[in-house]
Amino acid sequence: MPKSKRATRVALTKTAKKTREHKTNYVEMVRTAIDANNRIYLFSYENMRSNHFKDVRLHFRGDGTTKNSMNDDDDNNDDITTTEGRIFLGKNKLLQIALGKTPQDEYSDNLHRLSKILSGSVGILCTNQSATDVEKYFAQLAVEDFARSGAVAPRTVMLTQEQVETHPVNMVEQFRKLGMPVEVKNGRVAFIGERGEWEVCREGKELSVEQCKILVHMGVKLAVFKIGLECRWEKDGGMVEEL
Repeated sequence: MPKSKRATRVALTKTAKKTREHKTNYVEMVRTAIDANNRIYLFSYENMRSNHFKDVRLHFRGDGTTKNSMNDDDDNNDDITTTEGRIFLGKNKLLQIALGKTPQDEYSDNLHRLSKILSGSVGILCTNQSATDVEKYFAQLAVEDFARSGAVAPRTVMLTQEQVETHPVNMVEQFRKLGMPVEVKNGRVAFIGERGEWEVCREGKELSVEQCKILVHMGVKLAVFKIGLECRWEKDGGMVEEL
C-alpha cells in the first residue's frame, strides 16, 4: 500500500536553522571586537527604526567596512564589522556567553557586570572613539518618526479644518474608512457638522492602526528614535561606569 501523504509536514520557510557552529562563530566575533577596541558601551533603544539606526552604524564605522547578517529576527537585529567600531544587537544570550556571566568565565575583567544587565531592547557598541565623543553623539541623537500601532500616544492630537482641507477630495472615502468624520463641501474636504477640529488620539491611550495611518497622512510624528547609554566598560583596568 502506498504511504499516505496526508500527515506529511511541509516546511513553510527556507530559513536554515542556526547551528552550534554558527553560534560559536558569533561568540568569537564578539570577542574579537572586544580585543580590537578599548571600550564597550551597553545601550538601550526606543522606537527602533532601521533607516535611522543605519546612520548610527555609519557614524561608528571606519574604512573597509563589511557587514555580517548573523541575527535571527527583523530590523532590530544587526551586527557590523568595521575598522573603527562594531555594534552587536539582538542576540542577548549569545552576547552574555561572549562577555561571560560570572567572574570565573568572563572574557575580560568585569565584563560579567555588563552581562548581568544585558536583557531586553539593548545592544553593545565596541569602539576606540573617545568616551567624550561617543557620549556627546548619543546625547544629541533624537530623530522624530511616525508612531506605530500599539504605541502609547505621548500627547493628544487634534486635527483642524485647515489641516484636512489641504487634502484632495478623492481621499474622503479613504479618510472615512479610517474613522474620520469628513465630507466634501464646496469642493474641499471638510469635517461633518461644520466642526472646527477633531481628536485623532488622546495622551496616554494606545494607538490603533487607523490612528497611525491618519497621523501619517497629516504628517504628525509622535515617535522619537533614541539610543540611551546604560554603562561603559574600559579595557584599561576593567572599569565599569553607569551612565
